[in-house]
Amino acid sequence: MTGAAPRSTPKSAETRARVLEAALVMLREVGYERTTMRAIATSAGVSTGNAYYYFPSKDHLVQELYLEVQREHTATVASLLEAGGSVSERLRGVLDAAIDVFAPYHAFGAEFISVAIRPGSAASPFSAASSESRELSQRIFEDVVAGAQPRVPPALRAQLPELLWLVQLGVTLFWVYDSSPDFARTRRLVAGGAPVVGHLVRLSRLPVARGVVDDVLRLIRAVR
Repeated sequence: MTGAAPRSTPKSAETRARVLEAALVMLREVGYERTTMRAIATSAGVSTGNAYYYFPSKDHLVQELYLEVQREHTATVASLLEAGGSVSERLRGVLDAAIDVFAPYHAFGAEFISVAIRPGSAASPFSAASSESRELSQRIFEDVVAGAQPRVPPALRAQLPELLWLVQLGVTLFWVYDSSPDFARTRRLVAGGAPVVGHLVRLSRLPVARGVVDDVLRLIRAVR
């Protein structure tokens, strides 16, 4: 849970849901800076203090928006991940779907990024408050790797999902500043980058490349 946890009663759950829905609508329509807790409370028909009771800050509401987007992304890629395919094909499909799911929020993407990168922000993808959305997203990449054919080498299988999740964060940052029609530049990045990942996975099977792969994995473990 992201907000301060009130008593679990039907009335409190209904109130929290109203506050959250009002906040998500406002964040989509006017962006982070123009969204205020007072306006959210008014729209939800509760006091400002009551809104803060459920969500201590706007950052917590942005985190809830991320969670909603991740749930939509998970649902969108379910059939794609059931269909099989290579790592590069599955990765491209997942990243393309992410662009489509994120699209309604593009106008305010830079605002949301600025919130997420603030030290200590609940909206950071690395924060404790973001654990549910982060785990949902990482589970997608676990499925990308687990269902890929040919199978990912065992030495890489456990670490690759997290690496792919970090790739998605980089693609998202690129997308935020992409003003091309239908995010064509980001889609070209995905179309060109996914096969590179596939090539690297294949190379990891070769003894000559295994040392480099091990070095990369050690570095990732060290900076977690």
